[in-house]
Amino acid sequence: MTEFQPKIVGFLCNWCCYAGADLAGVSRFQYPPNLRIIRVMCSGSLDPSVILEAFIKGADGVFIGGCHIGDCHYATGNMHTEVKVKTVRKLMKKAGFNPDRLRLEWVSAAEGERFSRVIKEFTDQVKALGPSEIRAAERVS
Repeated sequence: MTEFQPKIVGFLCNWCCYAGADLAGVSRFQYPPNLRIIRVMCSGSLDPSVILEAFIKGADGVFIGGCHIGDCHYATGNMHTEVKVKTVRKLMKKAGFNPDRLRLEWVSAAEGERFSRVIKEFTDQVKALGPSEIRAAERVS
């Protein structure tokens, strides 16, 4: 039997985290290929329903990467992200999803190595959790 390979959707801020991911690639810092990146202008522009939709459509994990607090290119966008993620985690728990499947990190454009390390850690965490509750339910039916 093959090892479980999680599907992870990543929403990355254009100005910081996406640039950090680009630096990781240019610098050849390795990270698992499980992450599917979606670039957003600001992590604060991410609607909570989009995060939930990723899970509903079969993502095993969702990663959100934004600018460090105080460094947001849109002033307070990342502070709004923090509030939204807390709300989504509460909704996930009530719906029977493990909130550990959602991760929020602040990664600057200069932190390519850190981006690589965080994605490795999150991928390992999601692997340990196994398939998402929706994917597990699909296998049973």
